[in-house]
Amino acid sequence: MDFGAILDKWEKQGAGKPTPDKDKAVDDLSRPDRDKNLARRSRLLRKKPDAYFDLHGFTQGEAWAGLDQFFEDSFRKGLEKIQVIHGKGNHSHNEAALRELCRRFIEKCTYAGECGYCSAREGGTGATWVILKKTNVPGSDSSRRN
Repeated sequence: MDFGAILDKWEKQGAGKPTPDKDKAVDDLSRPDRDKNLARRSRLLRKKPDAYFDLHGFTQGEAWAGLDQFFEDSFRKGLEKIQVIHGKGNHSHNEAALRELCRRFIEKCTYAGECGYCSAREGGTGATWVILKKTNVPGSDSSRRN
């Protein structure tokens, strides 16, 4: 029997075809959670930040410690969206040191979820918004590492 004949026989038997009732049940279970998460994300992307933290004038060490405290306090207060003002680096000798430090901190912070630069009206690449996770993941002290 050649492959085409095997495939024809397989399709006639209905093998590999999803059963509508089974797929519908699985889809119905996951849809509310998925829709809820999409609605939350959409709402938070439009929302103004609940709190702001300005890093202007901080050294890198002070900025890291300040970010650590700000994120922890914001998470414990149940805030959903925060903003860090780090500057664009226009007055730096080499690069935007605090912007890079902020990016590294957010990557390591267990409280931080989705993030991005603010609109031009809100600071553009000189400020970063962060949506905080709803619950903390194990190892919350990982945000404190350099």
